Amino acid sequence: MREAVIVEAVRTPIGRGKPITGWLNGFHATHLLALSLKGVLDRAGVDMDAVDQIIGGCVTQAGEQSCNVVRNSWLSIGNTYKVGATTVDTQCGSGQQANYMVSAFIKADTFDVGIACGVEAMSRVGLGTNVIHGPGYFQPSDWPWDTAPDQFTYVERIAKDRGITREAVDAFALSSQKKAIAARAAGHFKREILSVQAPVLGDDGTPTGELRTVDSDQGIRETSLEQLGALNPVMPGGIHTAGNSSQISDGSAAVLWMSADKAREFGLKPRARLVADVVVGTDPYYLLNGPIDATRAVLKKSGMKLNDIDLIENNEAFAGVVLSWAKEFEPDMSKVNVNGGAIALGHPVGCTGARLVVSALHELERINKSTALITMCCGSAVGVASIIERL
Repeated sequence: MREAVIVEAVRTPIGRGKPITGWLNGFHATHLLALSLKGVLDRAGVDMDAVDQIIGGCVTQAGEQSCNVVRNSWLSIGNTYKVGATTVDTQCGSGQQANYMVSAFIKADTFDVGIACGVEAMSRVGLGTNVIHGPGYFQPSDWPWDTAPDQFTYVERIAKDRGITREAVDAFALSSQKKAIAARAAGHFKREILSVQAPVLGDDGTPTGELRTVDSDQGIRETSLEQLGALNPVMPGGIHTAGNSSQISDGSAAVLWMSADKAREFGLKPRARLVADVVVGTDPYYLLNGPIDATRAVLKKSGMKLNDIDLIENNEAFAGVVLSWAKEFEPDMSKVNVNGGAIALGHPVGCTGARLVVSALHELERINKSTALITMCCGSAVGVASIIERL
């Protein structure tokens, strides 16, 4: 089997998913993804004609994100129409699944050059608008489990089961923000983020003709335990608030993959490979405990132990999700989300899986380490996890 390697990886800044005030709200979803697609090729010095296929994640495939948003994004940046494109939905793990698929196709000799990517413009296409009866609609009789209509219910179940307190989730959220603030100040994000010229919108939501330079994540903010503690929980009697949960966001990310032989032909340095990857089901009653089952599965598949891993990216959909995983594995938390996570940076759902690959690779290179575990909880009671290794 051939070796598949990453040769370049980039992302846009992450804007807050707010109409008008979100820094990236002026970009149509196809154009938002096009920024990363074009950016990853420009950085690698690879022509569009060299690409064989693109696979990208997008969760809410409705409106401007419908009809294969990945293909439409590609067509928006040039006339190389022969390149195939596919949009996948593995909920929040979509962008990560896209990387697994591109890597697997290259290993199987299906094609030589592919881009794995992800996008979500949540300020323009609200989460759940692709569901005919609205977000979270279900018929209890359709399910053999005790189901609930929203993710806050599930994360509160996890917190109660694990004995996770309000003080613990707020402390975790504060840590995420502090790490992100420090990383931004130290310039740790500069290599992975594309600086973009974003349209400025007027109060009526129409473009003013002015452009704004955006080169950092909008959601990073100063806060304190007192401020976080003053926020009301979303669920009555719960512990999760807007401050210790991930932010609704806009963003895209792209990873350029090649066969090792093709990378050498282009004179490009292979930077990383997938050691192992998994997509697993998890208990629907708790729904969001996917990182536990996925981490267990990927470690078994790779033959590695958690202590063998140099860096861990566990998506901060909610503070309780990461803390539940931490109670299970008791990891060295100094390795986990070292530059902050989705509580601080934001969570453009279809993009985040690809964004985590981008961030993990650049951080491994910055600290000169070898391996990273990337894991996520996903709607529909699924977990994803992968281990990447620098080359």
